[in-house]
Amino acid sequence: MKSKILISASALFVAAACAMPVVQAEDSLYLPSMSYRTGPFAGGGTPFADGYADYLNMLNERDGGIGGVKVVVEECETAYNTQKGVECYEATKGNGALAYSPLSTGITLALIPKAPVDQIPVFSMGYGLSAAAIGEKFPWTFVYPTTYWSQMSSILKYIDSNGGVAGKKIGFIYLDAGYGKEPLPLLEQLSESMGFELAKYPVGGKEMQNQSAQWLNVRKDRPDWMIMWGWGAMNPTAIKEAVKIRYPLDRFIGNWWAGSHNDLQAVGKNGKGYLAANFSGIGQQYPAVQDILKHVVDKGNSKVASREAVGNVLYNRGLFNAVVLAEAITVAQAKTGKAVINGADMRYGLENINLTAERLAELGLADFTGPLKGSCEDHEGAGAVFIQQWNGEDWEKVTDLIEPMTDVVRPLLEDAAAKYVSDKPDWEGQTCG
Repeated sequence: MKSKILISASALFVAAACAMPVVQAEDSLYLPSMSYRTGPFAGGGTPFADGYADYLNMLNERDGGIGGVKVVVEECETAYNTQKGVECYEATKGNGALAYSPLSTGITLALIPKAPVDQIPVFSMGYGLSAAAIGEKFPWTFVYPTTYWSQMSSILKYIDSNGGVAGKKIGFIYLDAGYGKEPLPLLEQLSESMGFELAKYPVGGKEMQNQSAQWLNVRKDRPDWMIMWGWGAMNPTAIKEAVKIRYPLDRFIGNWWAGSHNDLQAVGKNGKGYLAANFSGIGQQYPAVQDILKHVVDKGNSKVASREAVGNVLYNRGLFNAVVLAEAITVAQAKTGKAVINGADMRYGLENINLTAERLAELGLADFTGPLKGSCEDHEGAGAVFIQQWNGEDWEKVTDLIEPMTDVVRPLLEDAAAKYVSDKPDWEGQTCG
């Protein structure tokens, strides 16, 4: 009895935190938002959640929703905690949820096995389990527009085009958690095949704001380039430490979670030259972003901290997450003839998405990102990223899209996917023909 009471209390607490709707599946499109506006990474989670919600609310205000049906966005606070994320999932999945974007590698890994059972897709946009790019093995998980492994290969291509990697020493500083370790198998293999020496500098969760030991080793090792897989307070701390030891910032590249305005505004002009990967546009100049300002922000219907924050890196990344889901709904509606779709329909929409340059322009997002096309086999998409650089005050795009080393990465992803399901005899994949 005590156990039942505790479970019920926990469920009620999560339901309250998520502001769960009573009836909506029959007359709306329900997209839960697994936000983290609290906790150690709130500085990154907040702008992402703002961009995600604002784009979908803009569609409601401007277009009456998607296909004439309003979108309901319900936030459930996870604090970037896996257990809380799973509780949010369990508390909201019965409301007609069409897809989940976990925004955490830990939560993603917990939800991947649940997706085929509950028939609700998981869309971990550029994070989570890289092997989920293999559609045959992961019918219900999508990682558009790229994976951590593809991103790493693009970063190495950038380095290779700026003096070569063979014979060089490349340092890898990373959060010592599932997220930070995720690209290590690829990086270790490429160090052998491309002929560079790899130096690893793990940063524990309690060391994020005290990395003097790691950077003392960097100073001793003198790597030719540094790559960072950081998040939250780890990022500005690392850049400040690099400045202290006079490490050349134009040889220091972060991944797309280590290249936000939050990261560099804390460093300011001292961060000039630092590089980072990205796959979504920066700024307010896009017509879709202007519509958000007009229909949502200027009407006081956004949680964004200021009008100026609209268009920042993580705001626009949250916006892009919503764009992909909205487009998948549009594809599913056209296929099924239903205005109100379910999770299985949404899976079809995600798998058949085709965001061409022309379609992006129609959406008011010309040149915002590269084309994105899904398929049964490919749940990753194009896989390309560009490099941006901090000019002391803002980010500037400094390269065109850099395609990944697909010929190298794809077989490794296939091997990783096969390994993931090898000890799961009841796992259901799909046959792509």
